[in-house]
Amino acid sequence: MIDESTQHRAALRVLLGGFADTEFSIASQTPTALAQACMRAVALDLRAGDGSPVRGLLTGPAGQWQGLPAVLYCHAHGNRHAIGASELLDGRPAILDPPYGEALAAHGLIALCIDMPTFGGRAGELESSLAKRRLWEGRTLFGQMLADLGGALALLRTLSGVDPARIGVMGLSMGATHAFWLGALHPEVKAIAHLCCFADLATLLETGAHDLHGPYMTVPGLLPRFSTGRIAGLAAPTPQLAMMGRLDPLTPPAAIDRAVSEARAAYAAAGAGEAFAVLVSDDTGHVETPAMRAATLAFISRTLSPARPG
Repeated sequence: MIDESTQHRAALRVLLGGFADTEFSIASQTPTALAQACMRAVALDLRAGDGSPVRGLLTGPAGQWQGLPAVLYCHAHGNRHAIGASELLDGRPAILDPPYGEALAAHGLIALCIDMPTFGGRAGELESSLAKRRLWEGRTLFGQMLADLGGALALLRTLSGVDPARIGVMGLSMGATHAFWLGALHPEVKAIAHLCCFADLATLLETGAHDLHGPYMTVPGLLPRFSTGRIAGLAAPTPQLAMMGRLDPLTPPAAIDRAVSEARAAYAAAGAGEAFAVLVSDDTGHVETPAMRAATLAFISRTLSPARPG
């Protein structure tokens, strides 16, 4: 018998447009020159199943990688379509220094980030254009993005040096939304950390804040069946850390509170109430704070650490 969570995941995939996860192959790998001696980075020239090129960046600690935990890093939006996967190495204004590629490497973690459609090396078509194209096809841009990220998860598990049993996902803003949706759709993920984009969608509609979000998020028919909190709750019992600023116009307080309440209820119902953690900054907006950075690194390090012998 198929359990309820599996049924909900299947329903979400239908709403997203029925995409299968993208199958990626590596066409070439090029070491990237870095000023930081504590890490190394590799530029990946990937090919999707249809042959289209996709840029990836891989980072990790200096030296040989063997059996290391890894994170699929989901890049943000910020109306800066030129950045894409470069965020892992170069950061962005909403993220503290050092960028997460370096910060995660210092904690012994490998990280992979790929360009989303309309970002970075895939910025040839405008987001609004591709979103409309997919909707008119009966599909969604968000579904295409999640299919690509699902394929990146699968690729990450095969990379030399990565422990396939210790992979998490994380991101800020658009990357945050990608992270908790991926956790909901992929129960094999071992940790989920997201910053600055956890809010109940129905409440966003009530407040008018929904129009601050990009067209990539449009999923027809979503709200009659699912809410943000219920989607995040599908990841239970996977450890999840949600971080938001109460002054962030993209996540009004009422929308934060409802999403958190529903996710907590779902985790509690799964017998994993302590696995859903929240950090809310009362006096900041759509930016990472020092407390968020510390909490993220501590959470990722703890949840992806080697299992202790029984």
